[in-house]
Amino acid sequence: MDKRKVGVLGGGQLGRMLIESSNRLNYEVRVLDGEGAPAKQISSHNGHITGSFKDPAAVKELAKGCDVLTAEIEHVDTEMLEEVSKYVVVEPHWSTFRIIKDKYNQKMFLKERGVAVAESVDLEGLREEEMVAVGGKLGYPCMVKSKTDAYDGRGNFVVKSEADMKTAREVLKGRPLYAERWAEFRLELAVMVVKTKDGVKTFPTVETIHEDSICKLTYAPPRNVDAATAKRAQELAKKAVEGFKGKGVFGVEMFLLKDKAGTLLVNEIAPRPHNSGHYTIEACPLSQYDAHLRAILDLPIPDAGLRLREPAIMLNILGGRTPDSHIEIAQLAMECPNASIHLYGKGEARPGRKMGHIVVTAPNLAAAERDIQPLIDAVDDQKGKPLGPKEAATPSASEEEPLVAVIMGSDSDLPVLRPAFQILNTLNIPFTARITSAHRTPDWLREFSKSASSTGLRVIIGAAGGAAHLPGMCASWTTLPVIGVPVKATHLDGVDSLYSMTQMPRGEPVATVGINNSTNAALLAVRILGASDLEIRERLRVWMEGNEKEVLRKDRVLLEEGWEAYLKGMGK
Repeated sequence: MDKRKVGVLGGGQLGRMLIESSNRLNYEVRVLDGEGAPAKQISSHNGHITGSFKDPAAVKELAKGCDVLTAEIEHVDTEMLEEVSKYVVVEPHWSTFRIIKDKYNQKMFLKERGVAVAESVDLEGLREEEMVAVGGKLGYPCMVKSKTDAYDGRGNFVVKSEADMKTAREVLKGRPLYAERWAEFRLELAVMVVKTKDGVKTFPTVETIHEDSICKLTYAPPRNVDAATAKRAQELAKKAVEGFKGKGVFGVEMFLLKDKAGTLLVNEIAPRPHNSGHYTIEACPLSQYDAHLRAILDLPIPDAGLRLREPAIMLNILGGRTPDSHIEIAQLAMECPNASIHLYGKGEARPGRKMGHIVVTAPNLAAAERDIQPLIDAVDDQKGKPLGPKEAATPSASEEEPLVAVIMGSDSDLPVLRPAFQILNTLNIPFTARITSAHRTPDWLREFSKSASSTGLRVIIGAAGGAAHLPGMCASWTTLPVIGVPVKATHLDGVDSLYSMTQMPRGEPVATVGINNSTNAALLAVRILGASDLEIRERLRVWMEGNEKEVLRKDRVLLEEGWEAYLKGMGK
């Protein structure tokens, strides 16, 4: 690797995780922050600067010893960034920091470029009655926000009435303010965008859960969001970032509204790695920190490096009621084999302080939710938050997102499918059963098949008799594996159904089991799932061993009692 040095304004947890990435590539990162800052704790060299990233002299000193300068926070002195950019590369560009650090200017910048944002009105210089008039125009509730130095809800005020508008003015006194129309959202989504010298690319869309205006949880992929909406979110995030100068990772937070159109609005942009992107460290081939480092140094970033390898959930560890509350959560997380723990080295915990995070990965989101729920409960308990009923917090097997869909052309096929249902239940495989006909409900079958891959489904079993086009038509509309179960009908003993499933044209495969043999269909589905899920594979192994033991038991009884007694015991 080359010897270029990277300077970072700020040495908190984001700088710390950036250094973890740079260490693997042997790039030296120099940090400007206080003595013993989290980032400095894991980087031992003499190039760090002690001081404040808002101190012009300290920024200048850091810049002189680096080839590229970046920041882990946008609240920086952009005048100084502009000055030092004459002799050091600043990424993203200093003008990007200047626009984004003022949230009102950020919204106006995006609006001018056709990026959907909530309506905002500048409140600077307005008298109290004029502010009240703005609230009336936007409608209640609305938000009053500080333009600068606002994060994690600090500097925001929810206005529910004219009286609240007056209160907001007093509470946020001395800050430059603007008002924003309330966004009636169904979900909050986020996309990490990577801007390189060659263009813009993105990590997957994720769902974020905020509590007290602080990101608490990130779900990758998002729950109850179809693939088309997730793609729209990525495209909107790219459009939002394309207008800014410079390179690096940008965190784009947005609202998915409750309206029928599923409108997306950009809420805020961060010109740096972001809390909502922590999941990438474990869940993607490249983390957001790898991507940021590579982008600002013009190193390769393969598109496949930004994909989601497996579902993941990130949980923030916030300070609780005791100074060591984060340690207790980390110790509990150690009992979960799929949990990765990141502590930030911040010393004693304070309520609401970000002390670390946990990422749980699993072959499917339902399994990740099962594993992380005890940790969510523990974090809530540390905060003194009342816990709901346990059965409400942890979904039962029947409530889990299905991995297998069993579809049939008629309810008359249900008896044939009973053994499949029993196998799936025995092996604890969540499934859904639906009735849809290739001939009587073709539109519904098409809709179901085309959307199946954007859900948690991994395999489809299709049972049909007669012409038996159901699994074949389904296979032509989905990328998921489809297993056909020929059902014995009144005529031809099911051979017609068997032929119609096995004789699919090239390019449209349907795995087909024997006539009425839904047991094998279920077992094949379990094997497909087990190829990427060790837990399912182990359950199948134990079940197969049980079959072996049962056959050996019957052999022993036959040998000891003889065939006549054995048949008599069978009632034959």
